[in-house]
Amino acid sequence: MKRFKFDVDYFRNQFPAMRNTVNGYNAVYMDGPGGTQVPQRVMDEMKDHMVMHNSNIHGVFRTSLENDALIVNARKTFADFFNCDWHEVCFGENTTTDNFKLAMGFARTWKRGDEILITNMDHEGNRSPWRTLEDFGAVVKSVKLKFGVVELDYDDFKSKLSEKTKIVAINWAANSCGTITDVKKYVAEAHKVGAIVVVDAVQYAPHKIIDVKEIDADIVHTSAYKFYGPHCGVFYCRKELGESLKSARVMADDNTEMPFKLETGTMCMENASGAAEAIEFIADIGRKHASMFAEETLNLNGRRKDIVCGILAMDTYEDQLANRMREGIRDIPGIKIYGPSKGQPQTATVSITVEGMNASDMAKQLAEKGIFVWDGEFYAIATIWEELKLQPYGGMLRIGMAPYLLESDVDRTVSAIREICGVQ
Repeated sequence: MKRFKFDVDYFRNQFPAMRNTVNGYNAVYMDGPGGTQVPQRVMDEMKDHMVMHNSNIHGVFRTSLENDALIVNARKTFADFFNCDWHEVCFGENTTTDNFKLAMGFARTWKRGDEILITNMDHEGNRSPWRTLEDFGAVVKSVKLKFGVVELDYDDFKSKLSEKTKIVAINWAANSCGTITDVKKYVAEAHKVGAIVVVDAVQYAPHKIIDVKEIDADIVHTSAYKFYGPHCGVFYCRKELGESLKSARVMADDNTEMPFKLETGTMCMENASGAAEAIEFIADIGRKHASMFAEETLNLNGRRKDIVCGILAMDTYEDQLANRMREGIRDIPGIKIYGPSKGQPQTATVSITVEGMNASDMAKQLAEKGIFVWDGEFYAIATIWEELKLQPYGGMLRIGMAPYLLESDVDRTVSAIREICGVQ
């Protein structure tokens, strides 16, 4: 690839939040792993939906007919994002709620002794819903991490996978620090025993290309507010699987049509429309940087190609920022940067502890300087408390890169962390 130059000004200028200040400092949004800022075009789309097309669906009048078409269009937009059919795109409140609804559907056909395999690297949104099935007689097992790194132990996974395993719930990128798992390998093993694989791609989706067919996934979760959209869960469910599942909804047994059978009640249609516009925003970024990724997208076309180019452009820039951050803080005495073993892939998330310091105290000091980062366990409870035992530090300090950040934002954050740690 040619020398890459990301048009950060074009990207950044579309976010009104970039004008915010704190105590006289320009705000630095390094809280992206918990949710990104929103471009103006997404807000405009949601406003237009509510002003011009506000109606319930399936009516015979103009606004209802328009609303029907807008929701189908939103599904088609996400079909290009996932690389699937639009009938396989489902909308919900958020990934956690979507998983609870799926779990309650599975419970309708559950048999005592059926097994579920979760992991100690997952957000509780892909653990707790499945653990509730223990009340219905399920046996829940959890895959451990490799010693000393935030990375799944594949041997432990294989030892716990069995003919009794009905569901494998696994994340594609760790909520705690961005470790990327080779989910295709895990999916293949799970399918050998007939298990359904539920992939949490919430942390993966903002940074990396999703191709549900390539990994042969059954269900893949994302949350639009992690990639410039409103608070909305969007997930892929393989059509044949969805049609065969029992669902937890009104008149569930009378509805076998995908994707509607996996959606309860009237969806938040303005959020679905805004989420789709966030994908259009990514596609626009892709068109602007298309020449840089011509080789990588040679066999793609249309909106799918634009989306892939956009994600590649954002990811390349974010990695540059993350490397700059890691290099800037690496020599601080007592610091530990968490992630996978050397050479394994990771998103542009930098999670740390510093000996003798509390993560919350550090986050508060950074916040006073207008730098927004997360501290604690981020619902990666099994990782932070059980595996890494970070109670003495109050969990991790999690710093996330996003394409609206500048190199000067990274340098400012590095300087602030070094100052807090007493290092010049």
